[in-house]
Amino acid sequence: MISTQAWADAQRLWDFQQMGHEPRPCSVAIGLGSHDLGVADTTAELYHRGMAPVIVFTGATSRTTRERMPRGEAEHYRERAIELGVPTSAIIVEPDARNTGENLRFSRALLEARGIPVSSALLVSKPYEERRAYATACEVWPEVEWVSASTPMCFAQYVDSLQDVHLVVDMLVGAQQRLEVYPRQGFMIEQPIPDDVAVAYERLKAAGFTSRLVAEEAR
Repeated sequence: MISTQAWADAQRLWDFQQMGHEPRPCSVAIGLGSHDLGVADTTAELYHRGMAPVIVFTGATSRTTRERMPRGEAEHYRERAIELGVPTSAIIVEPDARNTGENLRFSRALLEARGIPVSSALLVSKPYEERRAYATACEVWPEVEWVSASTPMCFAQYVDSLQDVHLVVDMLVGAQQRLEVYPRQGFMIEQPIPDDVAVAYERLKAAGFTSRLVAEEAR
C-alpha cells in the first residue's frame, strides 16, 4: 500500500503521460519492446482495425526482460501477434535496440532498407510512457507524424495488472524524470511540464520512489 497523497501524485503523473491521441490509419505501427506483452496485444488490435498495414516490433532484452523474454522482446511480441492472428508477412522484427532512441533509429533503418515509405506512424508503448516515447520519436524522426497509442486502461487497472504499486510508481517517476533530463541531452524534444505535475514528481521522489531514476549524465 502507499499513502493517499502518493496515489494522487502518481495518478497525476499517469494522466500527464497520456497523450490523448485518437488512433487513425498510419503508414506503420511500431511496437516498443518492454516487459509488457500488452504492447503487442494493442499493436495487433490496431492492425486488425486497419490502422496500419505493417508492424515493426523493436527491442532486444534488458535486465527486466532477460528471463521472461529470452529470445528478445521484439521476437516475443512477434510470436504474440501471430497468436492473435496477425500474418507473419505483416511483421518486421528489429532485435537489437536497447533504448527508445535505438528503437526508433533502428526501426527507421529497417523500413528504409525495405523501401517502405513512412509519413505517419502509430507509436505503441506502455501506458505510462506515451509522452516519453512520443517526445523521443519527434526528436529522432521528426519528418513523421506520430500518433501515440497504448492499452486503454486507468492507473488503478495497471497497478492491478502488475500487482506491485511501488514498482508502478517508481516507473512513473522514472518516466517523468526522463522528460526533464533527456531534452537537455538531445534525446527527445522538450515537453512543457505543468506545475502540479512537477510538484507531484518531487513529492514522490522525496517519498522514496526512486528505483527507476537515472544519473543525469547517463543515457
